[in-house]
Amino acid sequence: MAEYHMTTPLSDEDVSKLQAGDIVYLSGTIYTARDAAHKRLVDLIEKGEQLPFDLKGSVIYFVGPTPPKPGEPIGSAGPTTSYRMDSYSPILIEHGQKGMIGKGKRNQAVKDACKKYKAVYFGATGGAGALIAKSIKKAEVIAYPELGPEAIRRLEVENFPVTVINDTHGNDLYEMGRAKYEVKD
Repeated sequence: MAEYHMTTPLSDEDVSKLQAGDIVYLSGTIYTARDAAHKRLVDLIEKGEQLPFDLKGSVIYFVGPTPPKPGEPIGSAGPTTSYRMDSYSPILIEHGQKGMIGKGKRNQAVKDACKKYKAVYFGATGGAGALIAKSIKKAEVIAYPELGPEAIRRLEVENFPVTVINDTHGNDLYEMGRAKYEVKD
């Protein structure tokens, strides 16, 4: 397992060198979106309409942050359960998304899309939303303000800590960890 510092947007070369279990510190711009926003993004793609941000090289964080305290860019910003985005993620990956950040496992279609189109799924630590928020330097709603905490935000991050769960080679950290401790007959 290796440690990397990467700046978004991510390239095929960036994500191809990552392996499940690697620790990555992301800096640059990432976007927030949960299931309602994902549905809207996929609807725009299917209609051939312009998205509110460029998917090429993008990283989307599955989060619905709490309101910020005075003087802070964002409130607590812990990851949400990722499987709710499973039906939408392969389409976004096909159209250029390179990274997703959330918690929990992903389905086979997402893992296959990561391998085919060169993307990764990062895990962020659940329950550490206040700590994660310290890596977020700026937050701005850029689409769907009516969704409240689930609006799409552009976040400027510095050394945002994540772990590679699913890599471009078909590896899954959760399966690898389980296999390591299974009793073999």
